[in-house]
Amino acid sequence: MQQAKEKLKKQLAKKINSYRLKTGKSISILSNEVNLSKSIWSDLEKGKKDPQFSTLWRIAESLDIPLSKIVLELEEELKGQAGFID
Repeated sequence: MQQAKEKLKKQLAKKINSYRLKTGKSISILSNEVNLSKSIWSDLEKGKKDPQFSTLWRIAESLDIPLSKIVLELEEELKGQAGFID
């Protein structure tokens, strides 16, 4: 289960970073918009943090994409690679 969690965090980190870069906004600007410290946002982009659902929702809003899009993309990318139930 720990491996699955790490894979998910790493893939989510890549996704958040990619979408942020597409916006052209800095971590400072976006973290300010969602009332999240820059260090936490940075840790999320490095795969060091596992965000709460509400935090992920706020991040998706700041990136101007639906949270469902992130989740669907993660499901597709991790299909068969990351399961939490043995």
